[in-house]
Amino acid sequence: MKAAVITAPHEMIVGQQEVARPGAGEILVKVNAAGICAGDMYIYQGKNPYATYPVVGGHEVSGMVAELGAGVNGPVLGTSVVVEPFIGCGRCYPCRVGKSNCCANLKVIGVHHPGGYAEYLTAPAPNIHAVPAGVSPLFASFAEPVAIGVQACRRGEISAGELVLILGCGPIGLALIEVVKAYGAHPVAADLLPSRLETAATLGAQTLLADEHLLGRVLERTDGEGAPVVIEATGNPKAMEQTAALVAAGGRIVIVGLVKQGIDVAFPGLDFTRKEMTIVGSRASVDCFPQALELLASGHITYPHMATTFSMWDAPVIFAELDRNPGMVHKGVLTL
Repeated sequence: MKAAVITAPHEMIVGQQEVARPGAGEILVKVNAAGICAGDMYIYQGKNPYATYPVVGGHEVSGMVAELGAGVNGPVLGTSVVVEPFIGCGRCYPCRVGKSNCCANLKVIGVHHPGGYAEYLTAPAPNIHAVPAGVSPLFASFAEPVAIGVQACRRGEISAGELVLILGCGPIGLALIEVVKAYGAHPVAADLLPSRLETAATLGAQTLLADEHLLGRVLERTDGEGAPVVIEATGNPKAMEQTAALVAAGGRIVIVGLVKQGIDVAFPGLDFTRKEMTIVGSRASVDCFPQALELLASGHITYPHMATTFSMWDAPVIFAELDRNPGMVHKGVLTL
């Protein structure tokens, strides 16, 4: 089979590999579409400390069932499916308490295990989810980022009618806007880039420029109270620290963005008790793919319409261009 392989930082080739046979409990998937995400770019740029080259990236994957491994009874061959990329060990404490996304021995398809930038991939049967009728392969490939949005909303215990401030209008921030709307809440999106704010507005968010006046704008929008829920999706330590000022007393902060290992984030100690705020992390997703697929099928998620598709085998050129110009597209998807 053909595969787009990251062989070293800033080096990617298209080459031939043997088609992996599904082992016991696994399913072979014929890939239709695979999204390009910041995590894939980190591998390409040499910034992912967990990747060992060569790597077949791609963890936002849709395709069709091509073969069932021993002990797997379904879905039937040809079924349209998506691949949940996080594989837990099932033995450690996080796995035992239902948090396999935080597994101590975590394996990620597209990082530790060959991903979707290829004609085929294998995955454990529980990580394969059937796609509802009417959802195209392109839309289905957005199940993973939409699931991240679902996880963040669950972690933030978002309720209908609440104002939710979303910091960052990158791919995850944009997905969050529509998931927050599907929950019946009111998304307010903040970013430094006017072009991103324009996109956020088209998805139904009120927008605020995230400059030095952001706090004043949020307080004005909330009658001086602050946002009931703040979701941080920038990965910027300063933005994370500002969440304590932006959130209302008694409110919730959800940290989705990632910082580099060793980077500290400071919060004002008095606000832990003065505001009695809740601060939680949100890592990828767990048990969120079914709801993400329902949202895609229901029409609540329109963000995939903004995607730019590229041939899978143009991946080396596309990754090089995205490395030079990250804002080249709102979202790139490689297709077969």
